[in-house]
Amino acid sequence: MSDPPAPSLPRARRQPPTLRPTLVLAVDDRTPRLRRITLGSEELRGLPEGGPAASVRLLPPRDGAIELPIGNGNEWRYADGTRPPIRTLTPVRIHTTPAAGTPQVDVDVVLHGDGPLSSWAAGAAPGAPAALAGTGRGYDLDPQARHMLLAGDESALPAIEQLLGVLPTEVEVQVVVHADGPEGRLDLPARPGTSVTWCDDLAATVASLPLADEVRVWAAGEAAEMQRIRRHLFDERGLERSRCVIRGYWKRGRAGASD
Repeated sequence: MSDPPAPSLPRARRQPPTLRPTLVLAVDDRTPRLRRITLGSEELRGLPEGGPAASVRLLPPRDGAIELPIGNGNEWRYADGTRPPIRTLTPVRIHTTPAAGTPQVDVDVVLHGDGPLSSWAAGAAPGAPAALAGTGRGYDLDPQARHMLLAGDESALPAIEQLLGVLPTEVEVQVVVHADGPEGRLDLPARPGTSVTWCDDLAATVASLPLADEVRVWAAGEAAEMQRIRRHLFDERGLERSRCVIRGYWKRGRAGASD
């Protein structure tokens, strides 16, 4: 008689990255709607850079203080079972070397609506607490690329700026950015072979562009807008999905979506 099968054990879930307590060191408004916040603490030492267009997760305070949630899989929960308002951002700059003194991370936050992150950033001042986790993987540059489309809204500006700074000069780049009004526009990094278009309708503008057959695409912004761009590029243009990175950074209509 054979032995009964051993009971299956629940598969261990991957732990999320560690949330590191930190403080606001400085605040600077790049535009009326885009605020740069410098965070710093010894807890950030050793935070990996992650490459261009990488990501970190930011936890604003709860009732004025940081309460670190419990991680399980790729999510966190407070002790009372509620979800913390953790948001994903592009780290503009990470300085965690000993020569830099206190380790620092710069993030840019779009100020619009009353979401948890926007509300915190609107009132952030030096000394305010927060927590960071990361760093998520950035964009892998294709050494064979000769044409690149970068598209996004204001939430994608930090990543677009980083990509413009590292793309080889022989790559021709089309940049399309949606901003709510001229005051939301920035001077993007200058490089040869680059055209920049500011627009009111991101998906429609992308659809109107002539694109090279071998173009690579990086796009990020509101989730429904990114889905419109995916459908156009994949279904109507026939672009290879492997040549496109299209990310929904936020979702309109969701509680706190304006973050």
